[in-house]
Amino acid sequence: MANSTDQRILGTQPVRWHGDSLELLDQRLLPTEEHWITADGASAVAQCITDMVVRGAPAIGISAAYGVALAARHAGGCDNWQVEVGQAIDQLAKSRPTAVNLFWALQRMEKVFLNCAELDEAVERLASEAVLIHQEDIAANLAMADHALDVMSPEQAIGVLTHCNTGALATGGYGTALGVIRRLHERNLLDKVYADETRPWLQGSRLTAWELKRDDIPVTLNADSAAAAILASGQVSWVIVGADRITANGDVANKIGTYSLAVLARYHGVGFMVVAPSSTVDMALLEGAQIPIEEREGTEVREIRGIPLAPPGVEVFNPVFDVTPASLIDAIVTEKGAVLKPDLAGMKALFA
Repeated sequence: MANSTDQRILGTQPVRWHGDSLELLDQRLLPTEEHWITADGASAVAQCITDMVVRGAPAIGISAAYGVALAARHAGGCDNWQVEVGQAIDQLAKSRPTAVNLFWALQRMEKVFLNCAELDEAVERLASEAVLIHQEDIAANLAMADHALDVMSPEQAIGVLTHCNTGALATGGYGTALGVIRRLHERNLLDKVYADETRPWLQGSRLTAWELKRDDIPVTLNADSAAAAILASGQVSWVIVGADRITANGDVANKIGTYSLAVLARYHGVGFMVVAPSSTVDMALLEGAQIPIEEREGTEVREIRGIPLAPPGVEVFNPVFDVTPASLIDAIVTEKGAVLKPDLAGMKALFA
């Protein structure tokens, strides 16, 4: 997707397209092992999304787009290639329920698919569309970083706190919230990054800390429960997070723990910024209460990589996301621009 110079700028990308197969960096194994899984069909891509081999709303959408392209490539031996590709789109749509980028990408691919009369045309056009979605995501991340710095207008190096992983690993490259942090670092405006470990999958400690250390960006890892003490210390000017779905009134679904950070930030007078591509904005949903919240199996909380952390069989509440109300958000930043103190009117002005 990018040349060697761009790779250094954009960070480690989790998705490699080879035309007839898709390679996905298995993020479940980081930081101890860098292992790539080859998916040669839509079913394999869907399973990788479900199993969180690939995660992060933009990267999920990109991967699903490539999955549709693979479905077309392998539909030649079927009696009805249109049915085969349509079934692949349905299967991919069921892989994760909350990240709207998944459905946005699939709808875009389906529009191209429905306008193809012949299989050869579908193979070529769907592959080109998936590559375009990937390229556009990188361009959007770079634009978001510029818009965010315009909002923040830091006059000297600042400290920030982030949650989960929103970097190159979660996107097509560079990152959303972590892309803003990269841009601060590039301009010598970053003092340090505090990274929540982010339970239960530890995307902060396994992925964000790994990604920032790899790119020589100053990072301090902290337990999620230490965030209040950090914000109280005055060392942080902004909390910067990503999103998996943003509704028409500016409510935001993001990795579990984001809502509590927004409450803490408001109490301590720290700015709270959400950075996500416009494909994450779902203007069809009025408010956050309408967002389907994925709940996962309790083993993810009871143990880590087979090591027990709790009594066997104890009941577990394991939502993947929570919803932060717009009233606690200072800015939502996309590649289209920023909405300050988001509400329905502000969101409609930028996204209608």
